Amino acid sequence: MYKETDKEVGKQINQYRSNFVMARILQSSQSVQIGCMYLGEGGVVGYHQATLPQLFLVISGEGIVREGDSEWIHVKAGDAVFWMNGEWHETKTETGLTALVIEGEDLDPSRYMKLLENQG
Repeated sequence: MYKETDKEVGKQINQYRSNFVMARILQSSQSVQIGCMYLGEGGVVGYHQATLPQLFLVISGEGIVREGDSEWIHVKAGDAVFWMNGEWHETKTETGLTALVIEGEDLDPSRYMKLLENQG
């Protein structure tokens, strides 16, 4: 699992009298598709194989995810999970969760995001 919103991995931006930190998520030379997934209370994304490399960015709420037969991992706003092409995965939430989902052939979030040590 990746931690997407850590300011430590970002870059301070001061151009145009700005004052913010920009943390890159990914860069791709091929086409990507981006969607927003809304899971209500008791929502489930059923156990299935990723058809493309997929980056799952939780932007609000919380839930649990698993990869293959691994243990369930708690995720919350600011967390990112990456599934490779063909990897089995599932997502559940009791209280609701909203996530951006980015899919594309050459996604590699490791160039920009910090891998959590205990997940890795």
